[in-house]
Amino acid sequence: MIRLGLIGCGEHAEGSHAVPLARYASEHSGEIHLAAACDLRLERAQGFCHKYGFAAAYRDFEEMLAKEELDGCVSVMPIERIAELGIQLLTMKIPCVLEKPLGASLAEAHALLAAARETRTPHMVSVNRRFMPLLNRALLWAREVGPLRYVHCTMIRHERPESDFIWSTAVHAVDSLRYIAGEVRDFQIQTQKTEESAVLWYAISLQFKDGALGQIEVLPTAGMVEETYELYGDGFRASVTSPFGQKLSLRCWQGMRLVLEEVAADDAPEDVMNGAYNEVIEFVRALQTGTAPRPSVEDVFPSVALCSQLAEMAGQQTS
Repeated sequence: MIRLGLIGCGEHAEGSHAVPLARYASEHSGEIHLAAACDLRLERAQGFCHKYGFAAAYRDFEEMLAKEELDGCVSVMPIERIAELGIQLLTMKIPCVLEKPLGASLAEAHALLAAARETRTPHMVSVNRRFMPLLNRALLWAREVGPLRYVHCTMIRHERPESDFIWSTAVHAVDSLRYIAGEVRDFQIQTQKTEESAVLWYAISLQFKDGALGQIEVLPTAGMVEETYELYGDGFRASVTSPFGQKLSLRCWQGMRLVLEEVAADDAPEDVMNGAYNEVIEFVRALQTGTAPRPSVEDVFPSVALCSQLAEMAGQQTS
């Protein structure tokens, strides 16, 4: 049985990690044991024990790691602690899941990358869009039809004025398009603001090494929450609304016909639709088979480095 620990019991840790971990434990009896949860506020860790089935609560993660014989650990830290704790887990040879964007700066992300390369400890980065069922079905369908010529993402949010939005959040869109279309050869960014609002909106143009073009629109204060991905090639188009939107859906067209349509049920589990559950499946599979889970820090680092350059070009912060 795989013994797992969770460091960090805040809101993001709950929805993106505790919920899918508990789902996996329920649906795969005897495969994993949720051994421990840790948070500086002990009552939050205790709450995770009661609600999601973790066996023990800790306030200090070093005490948890010393007392529990863990096969893997999920680390959900604030941005300014991601690299520090990640490096510690990697150095201790504890297989782990780490959060994006790999640190509070590109220098911290570089340090985490160096530790990953040096220690070779199995690990993966939590970029859940790579595991969204609808997006992966769209990608599989498109690859069977023909080569991609254009990919597009629109990231819409409500009242998100933070000055590090590209670094901390839009990295999801950048990483997803890299996952879909491959490495980026060239890029540009345009920014826009109005007299009524100082919040920047962004239009990011990408050229991929394999020849496809891409576009990302980042609209942090557009009055709703939605995220769409579109894949285009000669004679076909696939459109995905996920993990946010009025109706999570996949639609594929070919030769003027809608050939595939899937609309998620209103009660579809959020952690399944947003990829968090499949992320858990990947981590557990790797621990069970002794293989390296994906994506690694090395896989995701180019997305982070690109976002650092985009943020600099836009005059935005990275922490």
